[in-house]
Amino acid sequence: MASAPALATPPTLVDRHNRAIRYLRISVTDRCDLRCRYCMAEHMTFLPREAVLSLEELAAIAGRFVDRGVTKIRLTGGEPLVRRNMMTLVEQLGARIGDGLKELTLTTNATRLAQYAPQLAAAGVRRLNVSLDSRDPETFRYITRHGDVAQVLDGIAAAQDAGLRVKINMVALRGLNEDEIAPMLAWVAANGMDLSLIETMPMGVIDEDRADRFLPLPEVLARLKGEFELVADSYDSGGPARYWRVGGTDSRLGLISPLTNNFCASCNRVRLSTDGRLHMCLGHEDSVDLKAAIREGGLEAVDAAIDRALAAKPERHDFRIEAGAAPAVSRHMSVTGG
Repeated sequence: MASAPALATPPTLVDRHNRAIRYLRISVTDRCDLRCRYCMAEHMTFLPREAVLSLEELAAIAGRFVDRGVTKIRLTGGEPLVRRNMMTLVEQLGARIGDGLKELTLTTNATRLAQYAPQLAAAGVRRLNVSLDSRDPETFRYITRHGDVAQVLDGIAAAQDAGLRVKINMVALRGLNEDEIAPMLAWVAANGMDLSLIETMPMGVIDEDRADRFLPLPEVLARLKGEFELVADSYDSGGPARYWRVGGTDSRLGLISPLTNNFCASCNRVRLSTDGRLHMCLGHEDSVDLKAAIREGGLEAVDAAIDRALAAKPERHDFRIEAGAAPAVSRHMSVTGG
């Protein structure tokens, strides 16, 4: 019997604002073993198994994006390493490095990184982001509601031992960790890592008012320039951060400031959520259902759904931080992926 003809490759990904899409972020699970206060409510309701894309479906959809010009994939969550058999997906996607895909990365809270770091490196991951908002055990436990920072630090050490470049992601929180930002930058620079500071984003209903903790990053940068030699750097990681080189080191400081310095004009990414919805913008509810597409019509239907998404991608997000205001979008960051 003759084999089925290969699926034709449609045009590369360009949205209606003529921005080329080269970056796909995939939330592989909405579950996490921490409960960070700015990200989740203390008591979360997670998606049932049947509502989540299988690892095989994730690999097929991601592969189709690579076929259409995506060169970077980041796996996120929730916490991606809590998903059972997660490494099979990492290995499948890692096999595409050099075959369309230039980089496969991961964002993790590092609680399980000591176990998985060698496998990630073997699969082709070369750098990863670790979410760490405080190195103080009590503050870390407060922010995460029950986490042990020693477990995270052990994971970071294991990643570096495996040869992985580590960037720390730190959400700047007024009155909570703002006094730790300068020490965090000194620590990462002394240990061959990078630091990205992030403004808290109004996504999903949580138990606190985010406006109380919002810390504008221009204010933070002004303080840091009083303590560090920071030189603007043209480095581009493929994401939204603006970078500064930390003088006398190999480390960079990145600022991700969706509220005080909108970066949408250069947006090159889309996000695939845990439940199979393709979100064109982190700050909008609009999405297309790739889970239904792949289950009902295969990859041809996925292509058509992607095209519909690109035709609807907005020019910019609508994030705002105001006391008592509802979040910009109802879904939590853990569903969409950071």
